[in-house]
Formats: sequence, structure tokens, C-alpha cells
Amino acid sequence: MADQKRLAYSIIQFLHDQLQNGGLSPDAQESLEVAIQCLETAFGVSMEDQGLAVSQTLPEIFEAAAGKEPEHIRTNSEPITPSEDDIAEAERLKTEGNEQMKAENFEAAVCFYGKAIELNPSNAVYFCNRAAAYSKLGNYAGAVRDCERAIGIDPNYSKAYGRMGLALSSLNKHTEAVVYYKKALELDPDNDTYKSNLKIAEQKMKETPSPTGGPGGFDLAGLLNNPGFMSMASNLMNNPQVQQLMSGMISGGHNAMGATGASPSTNDLASLIQAGQQFAQQMQQQNPELIEQLRSQIRSRTPSASNEDQQE
Repeated sequence: MADQKRLAYSIIQFLHDQLQNGGLSPDAQESLEVAIQCLETAFGVSMEDQGLAVSQTLPEIFEAAAGKEPEHIRTNSEPITPSEDDIAEAERLKTEGNEQMKAENFEAAVCFYGKAIELNPSNAVYFCNRAAAYSKLGNYAGAVRDCERAIGIDPNYSKAYGRMGLALSSLNKHTEAVVYYKKALELDPDNDTYKSNLKIAEQKMKETPSPTGGPGGFDLAGLLNNPGFMSMASNLMNNPQVQQLMSGMISGGHNAMGATGASPSTNDLASLIQAGQQFAQQMQQQNPELIEQLRSQIRSRTPSASNEDQQE
């Protein structure tokens, strides 16, 4: 049964990676999520069971079985000594990748860093930079793999540990993220970003998400139980103008002027936005403590990339 659980864990890990890599339709993503839940229930495992992880991922095991040696094994067992021309061209490609990152063309950046890696796979910076691009695309599993490669090449590369921490935090693996942030700080003790992100990860480790909480542990239940908030929300929803706007937007049967057979106009949307702004101003005036509490919750739950966005 232990081996079955390890296999189930590897399959779940693979499916999680597919979700993070993107490129799937919403229906396909939902199907994978259901498959993951079914496997977790059937075998009694989850992504938190790190002790069930094996040394190779499922794709690597498959490649080995198919007679194709995984890329990272080839690189480690058969080190390539690039020529001076290859080194120069790899640097040019890396610089172009950095420019694409500044322009927020993250897919292009991944491509340029990948070409640089092909020419000089022993440069940790290229892997670390590509990890940053992967993270921008939401491919956190890919970022983790590239950070592992960078650390394997240069175990004293603090930025690789910091970016690993960010990727793991994005995967909600806060316990692992703490380990990497601490190592990053050990190598770069004056880095304020690492210090801040370490505190956030440690705090998230302590948090137990509320069953009625929103994303990131947001205290939705507390908000809905706040009499001041609910009173103001009730006043907003009972406002005749807001009711008319909402009814028209949902049914498409009339606009704010009462005309039938017309879709909601730009003025309708502007009026609704204005009503929302008035609601926010009312909350700020009547319950500033609640507003500050909400702001604090949002600020405390987002790790900062800060100087991690700077490519080398």
C-alpha cells in the first residue's frame, strides 16, 4: 500500500504541474481538479505529504522507461564545455531575454533564456532568470525546476533560493518556502525582500484557512458577520437606482431610462461604479477601522518580488 500511495502522490504531483503550466481550457482544468480530488480521496494522500515524494518526477520516470534520458541527468553526467563563441552568444540571448522581461513579453523571455541554456547549460543565471519568467506566466512548477537547476550549478546563488521561495509560496508550499528564504538570507543577510517574504511565509504556515474564508485566508466570514458592513451593504442594495441598474444588467430588458429591448449602456455601468464608490466612501467614514483591517489583510498576504524582478 505504501508504494501505491507513492505512485498516487506522483500522479497527483504531475496533475498539479499540468494545472500550473497553463494552456488548458477551463473545462480541462476543472476535470483535472476533479481527478486530483478523487485520487486524494481514494488513496488518502495530498500534496502536503512530502514524505511520499520520490527522487524523480513522473515525466522523468516515463522518459527513462521510454529510453530517453532526462535532460538534467544528461547535463550533470555529460558536462558540456561551450566555446567562446557559444558563451558570447548565450550572453547576448540572455540580455535579449532581460529586455523581453522589461517589456513584459514573458513567453519570449522564456524562449531566449532557453536558447542561452542550450548554448551554455552550466550558467546558473540563465536558469534563475527563466524561473522568474516562468513565475510571471504562472508556471510555478517550471520555476521550481529551474531554481533547482540553478542551485545545483551554484549552491551559493542567493537569488535562486529567493526565487524558489516565491515559486513555492505561489504553490502554497509555505513550509518549504521558509526553508529556501532562510537559506537566501544566510547567503544575503541584508536583503530586505527575503526578510519580508520569510515573515509572510512563516505567518501563512501558522494560519488555518477558514472554511468560509476567501482566497489566501481572507476573513470573509468575519466581514459578513460585521454589523456595520452588513448594514451599509443592505442600504446599498436597497437603493432604488442600484436595484434598477442591476435588474437591467442581468436581464438586458431595460436600461436606466426604462427603455425596453436595450442592453445596459455605458452610463448604466458608470452609475453602478459610482454607487460602489459611494458605498466605499461611506464605509471609510463610518467604519475606518474595518477598512484598515481589510487593507492590512490584503497587504500581509502577498509576497514581494521587489528586487527579484531584476534580472542579471
